[in-house]
Amino acid sequence: MNELVPLLTQISDMSADMLWVALLVFLRVGAAMASLPAFGEQSVPQRLRVALALAFTAVVAPAVGPLPDPALGVLLPCAVEVVLGIFLGLILRLFVLALQTAGALIAQATSLAQLFGGAGPEPQPAVSNLLVMAGLALAVSMGLHVQIAKFLILSYEMLPAGTFPNASDMADWGLGQISQAFSLGFILATPFTIAAILYNITLGVINRAMPALMVSFVGAPALTAAGLALMAVMAPLALALWSTKLQTFLNAPFAVVP
Repeated sequence: MNELVPLLTQISDMSADMLWVALLVFLRVGAAMASLPAFGEQSVPQRLRVALALAFTAVVAPAVGPLPDPALGVLLPCAVEVVLGIFLGLILRLFVLALQTAGALIAQATSLAQLFGGAGPEPQPAVSNLLVMAGLALAVSMGLHVQIAKFLILSYEMLPAGTFPNASDMADWGLGQISQAFSLGFILATPFTIAAILYNITLGVINRAMPALMVSFVGAPALTAAGLALMAVMAPLALALWSTKLQTFLNAPFAVVP
């Protein structure tokens, strides 16, 4: 009986340490889950998000290195983990923003901006909905959940638990990712923008040559039809480029020092 008491004390200490690790990891993972691509969409039920956060916590927690001692304070490490989780989730969310930006530009260029614009939890043009849903489906089919788990584990090496990172480095890294996201969005929409410019130039020439012709009634259906045909050709190429950029980032998210 006397030997059982030290054993129970040791098990109790181990359980407390495991709960502390699980809590800190869950705070970072749960905060990131609010904005992660695919898993953090508004269309995903909140209960399912919580279940996904617990699943990712179970995967990430065993790989996490040393954590701050809870005897030195609990509130500060918990607050830091929430902030870091939100930041990491928003960084990945920028890839969805790139698709939304490309879809908005394409919709404006092809006169499809108002078609089903209010559908879905996030009001946006139908082209944006199409690109976002197709991109997320492609990313998940290529193992997005594994890449996100790897990304969260690697984040503890660059952003230690319970420690505020350097604000200047984080700002530079975040601004760099935002710049790349908007650049990617414009690149994906470039063929449609060029086609829209050529269309308007052609329409202007025809209008000057035949002022009596109602070129807008003739040109609008032609623009929409050409836009849909161009979408059928360019959408697979655009999604392939987007998925390549996403995979490149997830393979080495901290490779470039901010």
